[in-house]
Order: sequence, then structure tokens, then C-alpha cells
Amino acid sequence: MASMTSTILSTKPQLFKSSFTGSTTFSPASSSLRVQSLKSNGFSVNASYDLNAFKFEAIRESIVSREMTRRYMTDMISYADTDVVVVGAGSAGLSCAYELSKNPDVRVAIIEQSVSPGGGAWLGGQLFSAMVVRKPAHEFLDELEIEYDEQDTYVVIKHAALFTSTIMSKLLARPNVKLFNAVAAEDLIVKEGRVGGVVTNWALVSMNHDTQSCMDPNVMEAKVVVSSCGHDGPFGATGVKRLRSIGMIDSVPGMKALDMNTAEDAIVRLTREIVPGMIVTGMEVAEIDGSPRMFEISVVAAHLHVGPTFGAMMISGQKAAHLALRALGLPNALDGAAVPEMVLAGAESAESVDA
Repeated sequence: MASMTSTILSTKPQLFKSSFTGSTTFSPASSSLRVQSLKSNGFSVNASYDLNAFKFEAIRESIVSREMTRRYMTDMISYADTDVVVVGAGSAGLSCAYELSKNPDVRVAIIEQSVSPGGGAWLGGQLFSAMVVRKPAHEFLDELEIEYDEQDTYVVIKHAALFTSTIMSKLLARPNVKLFNAVAAEDLIVKEGRVGGVVTNWALVSMNHDTQSCMDPNVMEAKVVVSSCGHDGPFGATGVKRLRSIGMIDSVPGMKALDMNTAEDAIVRLTREIVPGMIVTGMEVAEIDGSPRMFEISVVAAHLHVGPTFGAMMISGQKAAHLALRALGLPNALDGAAVPEMVLAGAESAESVDA
């Protein structure tokens, strides 16, 4: 006969240090959690239901349709005009959105052409599982509470999916963030020499413009656009390639040969507002050749291939977030400003702490 035990676990919002700003923030947690434990022959199931006679509550199919449609359309209306649009939900884009979302007053929309966000960060190099992150970028992993194997100058996460799934779960729980996956950014909104948003369409529509009659897009206005579309590919480097085609930058020469030590540092340094209203981050930085006046270090370094290490993507994304905060006129780490009340947007507690 199985025995049923009920336990109340009291939890409080947990404090942790932001790896980039040094500010103290709250980790979201419920005030209490009831766990039902079903024990039989040494095996426990944390549930109050009987797996031998399980039955779902009844529901009408139309209710399911209405719930999905109403919520998605409400999000589309809400984010038609937003603070920041992050194009591309790879490791750099997710890191950028995560850092931005710490300010609950900044509304962030993420556009990702794939059904499954994460870019190439589900695996390490050559489809292997482990993710290598060079120090001191491991401090970002500490903030996310991701375990790793520590070596002298680097750390190894046993599976890259641990990083991607963890940062997504923390990010998407926050009320000031919306991910629009399976949506492509087909073009940019540009007014008087400034990027002011993105032109969107369903990704499957974007891939079939040549097979169907005209299928017009939609738009999403934003005060700042962060382009994190990755290196060149079918949907890669689309932001900078579009800037080149409309004459806002001169060229997109693409990546050169691999040099991890040079390239990772360069990608973080060259993460910048490439044109008014648009910030470039992650591997897309390695594709561009901006005007020499925009940066002082060697242009060649920017085009080197990073290879199968991911620290530059994380820190470049964080830097892009603070560049976006600067563009919004908000306190940011790049200007050395202290954020007076940095509260995680997903925290259930109404408390806050000084940075």
C-alpha cells in the first residue's frame, strides 16, 4: 500500500550578484510550495495524482484555440511598439535579453526565425555535448547557477543545453520579455538615417516568397534594435547584410580564419552601435567591416573565427544590453552608473535592494 506524505517547503527570494554590474538582484521564488510525495518500494513521485488511474479534466477544443490566439495576439499588439527588439535568440541574443530584463521597466521583444531558440548553443563544437567557457566569463554562469567543471583558465559545462535551457527558463519567466519564435526579421525600419524597428513575417512565409504570390509582412517599432543574427548563413548576419544593401555601412567581408584568443576579446570590444538605433552583438560582429572611425583596434581581429567557445557570446550580449540601456537614457554599467533598484522582473517579492 503506497503511503502519501505532504510537505510544505518555505522559500524566500534568493539574492545573487550580477556578474556584469556587481549589483545585487533578487532571484524569483514562490513564498511557499506544496510538494506531494508518493512513495512505493523506495521510488517517489512528487504528485498528488494516481498514475494508475490518471484522467485529465475535460476541456473544449475551442477553449484551447481561444487561449492560444488571445494571448499571442495580445502580445503582438503590446509589442508592436517596444523598447528593445533583439533579433536572434542564440547565446548572445539570450544573454543580451537576460541582462536587459533585469530592469522591469524595459520591455524586450525577441525575434527568432527558428521554432527552437538557442542558435548553435545546444551543442559544443563538431556536435559534441560539452560547452567550453574561458574565464572570467564563468562568473556569468555563476549568476545563472549553472554547474561546471573548473580548470585553470576555463570551465566546461557538461552539456551546452544546460546553459541554453537555464538562461531561457529564467528569461522567459519575466513579465517584461516576449519571445516570438518561428518569426523572421525580413527588413529594418529606417527613418532619417536611424533604425527604428524591424519588419517581421512568419519564418515559413519568409522561406516561401518565391513559391507563392505576395505575402506582405508586419512591423515592430523599437527604440533600439539589437542584431544578434550570428555568422553568415540562410538567416545569418541578416542585420548587417541589410545595412550594407541600403548603403548604411560599406561592406560585410565575413569571417577570417580561426583564432580564439584574438577573436573572443575582439568580439566583445567591437560590440557596438554600428549605426544609430542598431547594436550588433555576438558572431554577427565577426562579419562586419564598419568605418575605421567607429573603432580603433585592428579591423582584421574582428573577422577572425571564434570557434567552439562561448564566453564571447555571453559577454558580448551583456555589453550590448548596456549599450541599449545607454541609448535609452538609462543607468548602465558602461558609464559606471549604479542602478539604484535593480530588481529581477520575474521576482514575486515586492522588495528591492540597492545596487
